[in-house]
Amino acid sequence: MIILSKNDISFPHPELANAYGAIAMGGDLEVDRLLLAYQYGYFPWFNPDEPIIWWHPDPRFVLFTDEIRITKSMRPYFNQEKFSISFDSRFAEVMESCQKIKRKNQPGTWITEEIKEAYNNLHDMGLAHSVEVWENDELVGGLYGVSLGRIFYGESMFSKAKNASKFALICLSSILSKKGFKIIDCQMPNPHLKSMGGRYISRKTFLANLRSNVFEDTIKGNWNETMNIYPIKELIR
Repeated sequence: MIILSKNDISFPHPELANAYGAIAMGGDLEVDRLLLAYQYGYFPWFNPDEPIIWWHPDPRFVLFTDEIRITKSMRPYFNQEKFSISFDSRFAEVMESCQKIKRKNQPGTWITEEIKEAYNNLHDMGLAHSVEVWENDELVGGLYGVSLGRIFYGESMFSKAKNASKFALICLSSILSKKGFKIIDCQMPNPHLKSMGGRYISRKTFLANLRSNVFEDTIKGNWNETMNIYPIKELIR
């Protein structure tokens, strides 16, 4: 694995990644490095108290925004408006909830204090965003990620009420599709995402999609102010 210097923010060619997708170790989580990393498809993922590890898996797990799968069981959540959504109103709280939520077969979390600081910095720049799911006045689910061009890089999600994180992803995917976004990068697969239409594409295809979309103008700032929050019922039509 290639060791990165804090004095050089460049990355090795993605073809140098190992069979698991790990490609480099070290560096830092400063804004300039993170933005360069996402621009070319790298992302950090590492355990607490370990060096930063950078990944570029092949194949890549993604969700095309126009391929989101809305099951019959999810439709009442929209038709009956069981939940409501907002953007960027509780970014730090969403990250905190993603950090603390207990996950099956995962004894700990990769969302370290260093990660939280880094992505809050991106949020302050208008490039990292959160989706909040509300049941009445209670925050019951959500997700966060990074937006560059017409690509959304999903980082983590949480749910405190049944199907709340699915609701967040469906809403996000529907709205992003209306705004011309093509892909939500899921990075790594899980059954939850597979059930919603996520699928593998080759690194070559993923990079081609990046080149076509990542240099487009993105929607910066607070998405509650710059995105139209469509009526919930319309998001599944």
